[in-house]
Amino acid sequence: MRPIYLDNQATTPIDPKVLLAMQPWLNNYFGNSASMNHIYGWEASEAVEKARDHVAKIICSNSREIVFTSGATESNNIALIGAARFYRKKGNHIITLNTEHKAVLDVLAYLSKEGFQITQVPVKKNGIIDLEKFANSINEKTILVSIMHANNEIGVIQPIKQLGTICKNNDIIFHVDAAQSTGKIPIDVNEMNIDLLSISGHKFYAPKGVGALFIRKQNPKIELEPIIYGGGHERNIRPGTMAVQNIVGLGAACNIAKKNMHVENKIIKNLRDKLLVSIQNQFNSTFLNGCNINRLSGNLNLGFKNLNSESIISSSPEIAISTGSACTSTSKSPSHVLLSLGLSKNQALSSIRISIGRFNTEEEIDQAGYVLCNSIKKLQNIKSLFTK
Repeated sequence: MRPIYLDNQATTPIDPKVLLAMQPWLNNYFGNSASMNHIYGWEASEAVEKARDHVAKIICSNSREIVFTSGATESNNIALIGAARFYRKKGNHIITLNTEHKAVLDVLAYLSKEGFQITQVPVKKNGIIDLEKFANSINEKTILVSIMHANNEIGVIQPIKQLGTICKNNDIIFHVDAAQSTGKIPIDVNEMNIDLLSISGHKFYAPKGVGALFIRKQNPKIELEPIIYGGGHERNIRPGTMAVQNIVGLGAACNIAKKNMHVENKIIKNLRDKLLVSIQNQFNSTFLNGCNINRLSGNLNLGFKNLNSESIISSSPEIAISTGSACTSTSKSPSHVLLSLGLSKNQALSSIRISIGRFNTEEEIDQAGYVLCNSIKKLQNIKSLFTK
């Protein structure tokens, strides 16, 4: 029997409705969307544009502002490198958070080798940015800000609207990594003054290998220097033959999420809260990492005093959970996100991430709580034997 899947921030299963929408484009409708001389190409092109419209609607943008990519990592690279190089004559200072995903931090580390100055603004103990420290970090050479909407480890949601207003008032380009938030919480790029926004399909029930980048076309129009060359696809921003079936899947996932987001969040939050209560009732020393209010409905990042997260996970094979980001799961070092909250190394290494999704049931949550509590009790008993 396969374990109960509770790692939905690492990736999500494809929604059956999304898969159904994709299937025709894997066999009968196989045309290249750039082939404009026959019906096979026209059909594919029409499907791509329909999907583009669905993606635009979920973030309240214009479809002409959507460029398809392979996912948020590629979108982040195109946005950050492209904007930094294009606007370099205006300045060389870029601001981000110290809790950002490696898909942003590693890109900025690369840009620092090209002479860009990078400031990582620290977060407060609850994982939320200090707006005053952020505002004070801006100088006359600041050209770009990149802030993750919802954190991939602790699930905290940043005050994007306030950050966007500060950037707008200072004529700074504002990029948002929305890999974890798209399809889960409302996004309005105009209301939030977002200029560039990265999307990843596999975080909200679309297939892996597809994503999108929002690039504002007016007020102001954002220009990017291409970082990939090889054709005129996607406004010369992202050349290459379109993966039509994946793009159709992304569009379908956006359409489903937009219709069901509010109700789905309530259901998932109830499951999350039930699991949290069941654990804390038995282990009152359990601590929740990150803000308990401004966080994704499905996220729990829990620390267990004097225990090791790897031991907890290996003792609970009936459930699929993680220590944090899938991109850093092979590292034995404590999470940079948890250390940024002021946790000690031991506290960070005692923490696990549980992420509940669309297809989890109440019965699964009950079983997960039972398994986790049993594992923790056994580990505590073993530890007590060795400390006597």
